[in-house]
Amino acid sequence: MTKLTQRLASSFETAARLLRRYSGDEAKVLVLGGVRSGKSRHAERLMNRHPEVVYVAPGYPASDDDPEWAARIALHQARRPANWRTVETSDLAATVRRASRPLLIDCLGTWVSRVLGEVGAWEQANGWELRLDDRLEDFLAAWVNAHVPIVAVSNEVGMGVVPATVSGRVFRDVLGALNNRVAAESDSVQLVVAGRVLRLGERALL
Repeated sequence: MTKLTQRLASSFETAARLLRRYSGDEAKVLVLGGVRSGKSRHAERLMNRHPEVVYVAPGYPASDDDPEWAARIALHQARRPANWRTVETSDLAATVRRASRPLLIDCLGTWVSRVLGEVGAWEQANGWELRLDDRLEDFLAAWVNAHVPIVAVSNEVGMGVVPATVSGRVFRDVLGALNNRVAAESDSVQLVVAGRVLRLGERALL
């Protein structure tokens, strides 16, 4: 592909995204926000126009060993419409590829934390970086080619202090990079701060 055809393809894709945005038919939406910002509630409202939705919970499931985490999950469950189906899985790529109904993924932050554990990042196991890259690339490819409306919620991790631990810095860097790449392949990127929604610009800096 020549540079000219690459520029034309990029221009056509940008135009298509703008058309989807202003027609209200945004196929892929990324919702970012901090803890307790209202990002999940906003994402749920975005999906209310669909009669059937699959809610994808990719983080660690509820456990008796962590009552606070179990309480958070229960709060989210109580808020969902009764006709929504819930899928608990860390295999986001396969879930997106086989989807036949609109998807709400909540959230990429808990997914990254779980995947880092599954690939052995916390123990610095041999080859964990390659296994992590494979998982991330697989999900990104599925996101790009998603054939159903899809909303993903994620934590904005770039506004706080530098984490004091190696594991905290790894998590922040991996999720921050993932957010950038998902945003670049989304029709709309929205930031939720203190219950207020901001639409971020169309042009990516990176």
